[in-house]
Amino acid sequence: MQPVVKAGFVISPSDRIAAAGSCFAQHIAGALRHEGYRPLITEPGDPGRQFGVYPARFGNIYTARQLLQLLQRAFGLFAPLEGAWRRADGFIDPFRPQVEPGGFATLDALEADRRIHMQAVRTMFETADVFIFTLGLTEAWISTRDGAAFPSAPGVAGAPDNADHIRPHNLTVAEVAEDLRAFIELARILNPTLKIMLTVSPVPLVATFTGQHVLVANTYSKSVLRVAAGMAAETFALVDYFPSYEIVTGAQNGHRFWAGDLRSVTPQGVSVVMTEFKRAYLGVAQGVSKVPERRPTLNLRAEHEALTGVICDEEANEG
Repeated sequence: MQPVVKAGFVISPSDRIAAAGSCFAQHIAGALRHEGYRPLITEPGDPGRQFGVYPARFGNIYTARQLLQLLQRAFGLFAPLEGAWRRADGFIDPFRPQVEPGGFATLDALEADRRIHMQAVRTMFETADVFIFTLGLTEAWISTRDGAAFPSAPGVAGAPDNADHIRPHNLTVAEVAEDLRAFIELARILNPTLKIMLTVSPVPLVATFTGQHVLVANTYSKSVLRVAAGMAAETFALVDYFPSYEIVTGAQNGHRFWAGDLRSVTPQGVSVVMTEFKRAYLGVAQGVSKVPERRPTLNLRAEHEALTGVICDEEANEG
């Protein structure tokens, strides 16, 4: 299967490539490194503290709303009322709650780290030639005070003194499409030649706050993201949609690309996605190896970690 009929642009070895989004986005950076490309890193540091996972240490960005607000915050266009949430041993940044494993000991330490981080985000958007964003969720936690969007519910990694103003919100097609439009237009003002690739993560929801069954909630979420991404790709020049979602979830695969937890994408599935990505955008021709038989396992979490090797903040919302 080669579902990319015609790529909207080509990625060259000299391009500075930034990848962000849900946990599945981390596979793209790995594929680029494997082919000798150098993904853009603007905030280097200790890998054990999530440096180098993404260009800057912003953790998983699951929604278009988070992405838009990250860009706005970095350039002083949005100043959220909340800058820190408490935890038992210190503070966390509510917009990247799990990047510092032990939290920040003091508010001064958090704010100093954020200043460095915001500079790295500015550099990323100003200097990238290609920006690849993988949409993962429509469910977000939104402040009724200023509209700030958080990646995790209050209490998962930390919480404000009073969280009554933070409400769950399931973004609509119109809202995601508008967030993507606003992001693309602002990013192009800052970097007029930026090429943007949008993808939708095939990884299903681990949990939902909607009150629906997670299977129903997942279908809604992925449908909204797919439609909004397609609308953006049709509207803007040098914005392309890459079908990672369709490659993994399509009926042609016979469900072969799911691990034992029926949620994690197997290495073979990731390989097929990346093979098509490299063929279409990097000009790399590769064959696809035979799908190996998977033996059942009782330790699904260990299997997930072994298969993916990625950081997935969403799993903290489970339970």
